[in-house]
Amino acid sequence: MTIPARKVLFGVGISTAVGAAQETLRHAAQADREGLDLFTVSDHPYFADRLDAYSLVGVALGRTTNIAGLVSVTNLPSRPAPMLARTITSLSALAEGRIVLGMGAGGLWDDIARLGLPRLGPGAAVRALEEAIILIRALCGGGDRVTFDGEFYQVTDLEPAPIPAPPVWTGSVGPKSLAVTGRVADGWIPGHAADWLSPRYRDSRPVIDQAAAETGRDPRDIATIYNIPGVITPRPLAATRDREGRWVGGSVEQWAEELTGAVLEHDASGFVYFPPDGTPTDLALGRWAGEIVPAIRKAIA
Repeated sequence: MTIPARKVLFGVGISTAVGAAQETLRHAAQADREGLDLFTVSDHPYFADRLDAYSLVGVALGRTTNIAGLVSVTNLPSRPAPMLARTITSLSALAEGRIVLGMGAGGLWDDIARLGLPRLGPGAAVRALEEAIILIRALCGGGDRVTFDGEFYQVTDLEPAPIPAPPVWTGSVGPKSLAVTGRVADGWIPGHAADWLSPRYRDSRPVIDQAAAETGRDPRDIATIYNIPGVITPRPLAATRDREGRWVGGSVEQWAEELTGAVLEHDASGFVYFPPDGTPTDLALGRWAGEIVPAIRKAIA
């Protein structure tokens, strides 16, 4: 399976808690059965109570048939780009292309440093992110052997894997990393669950678009995929957004209307749903995949 470039994608975020490992695998299988496109997991290797993200993705892909997996986003400082390239192409081969590569420059540097990894300043971390994406792409898809002498990565005479590069989505936040997204990525996941009406989106997306245009890319080719938490209520809510304008949820009909508008009026490319704390995930996932997503797909067909 190859993720289509312009298809509107619907996914779910699943837990990485060690204590919920078997339940998490059941949720990935449920999402697959109910027709979702994507499951996502976070990557925090410095926390002992969290599963290794790529181990979880690999096992979940092995227990599913159609759904794709995404580490949202890869903690790049702890996963050197040449080895990450081998991980991604291996998963793609094993799961018939059901993988998206999420990339982040690294954020929790005090925790990253506890792993014994060198601390990078903000500018260096962003340069390393761009270099890593370029190198990973070079190590995919076969072709000529790769020698790369960069600021952060050096490889010599490596043969690229005979597997195409997956789509690359970033979790960029600052202007420099947003520009990296515009130059070299295929998708962007706005941070802090920002949506299409948020100041973060309004201020950030133009930076991506300008960087894309300056390198001869069509900005429309860079998807925006939103992480969207919220309650799914049995009856409509009087207000589906709080005083700060953040989406809080509502009935199935309110969800469908809001997200359909995001696609048709704001060019949203995808949504990853995060069930709220205190709500049984099986139930919330079932309503998302079984009621809301079909309504949106029908409306935008």
